[in-house]
Amino acid sequence: MEDTFDYSDLYYDGLWLNASLFNMTAANTSFVSVMPPVINKTINLLLIIVLFITMISMGCTMEVSKIKDHILKPKGVGIAVMAQYGVMPLTAFGLAKALQLTDIPAVVVLICGCCPGGSLSNILALALNGDMNLSIVMTTCSTLLALGMMPLLLYIYCQGFASLQNFVPYVDIIKSLALILVPCGIGILFNYYRPQYSKMITKAGIIILMLAVVVICILVSVGVGGSILNVLAPRLMAVGSLMPFIGYSCGYIISSLFRLKQRERRTVAMETGCQNIQLATTILKLAFPQELMGPLFLFPMVYGVLQLIEAAVLIVLFRSHQWFTRNKKETYKPAQQEEKVEKSEV
Repeated sequence: MEDTFDYSDLYYDGLWLNASLFNMTAANTSFVSVMPPVINKTINLLLIIVLFITMISMGCTMEVSKIKDHILKPKGVGIAVMAQYGVMPLTAFGLAKALQLTDIPAVVVLICGCCPGGSLSNILALALNGDMNLSIVMTTCSTLLALGMMPLLLYIYCQGFASLQNFVPYVDIIKSLALILVPCGIGILFNYYRPQYSKMITKAGIIILMLAVVVICILVSVGVGGSILNVLAPRLMAVGSLMPFIGYSCGYIISSLFRLKQRERRTVAMETGCQNIQLATTILKLAFPQELMGPLFLFPMVYGVLQLIEAAVLIVLFRSHQWFTRNKKETYKPAQQEEKVEKSEV
């Protein structure tokens, strides 16, 4: 008797996936195309190009000397890595269980939670007057460690879902992770041998990323139509809202417990809450059949927008606090000086 995978659990908040669409067996697997092949191939190619360019851009921000300094004093990096690969995967698993997500949405959330930190965290750390050297080294270390940590964590947490234990394509995920190290290495070499081009490459990478996101969203809208609204399902939106907040909070709390400096605490918070959404999107699109994933591969982008909004709120609060504190100091000092002048005149 052939082993049949039951896809009846794939229905989720009106998700267009239908059990009758899938009649997969271990011996014979057949898929019904969901997105036009031309659009699907175009999106796949775009995702690969964007990931390649953004990883080169991220590599251009990494300096070998700074990496060495933090390796010799690994306290900050060690705490950050512990927060990144301890807090976020556990948070993703806990939210998936608490909100009773079904198989495919749970995989999507787990992959987002197990991803390394992205280049967005460097920009956010800069906006919060964080330790940029620490931020860049943390992103570097989490990216390098992802090759082993991400498949391991996915394997561990997928054991909590009976139907996912043998479902995740670990080999394809490892291949995707190995590929990101190549452009990242190219970026590091660029920054080492041709540092004058690093800033230009980084800016170009950000512009290309923003344009590509718009193009991909348009192509997906054309390809899957109204089904894209399933990415905005209430429970997925709840996960997307809670995960960054928990990451930012736990990153700051953990680094405070280890008595890191204020700048380092803010940096660890940003690195913990921010995930590499380009990597998560590419893995979901390329490592899984489109018939299973559908438009859900766009969830990391939704998550990215939500983590950016929450970080923007934190930045505004921090900047406002700085402004009021500075104004108080400025108004307090002249008052003291005027009193001294008056006393000297008397």
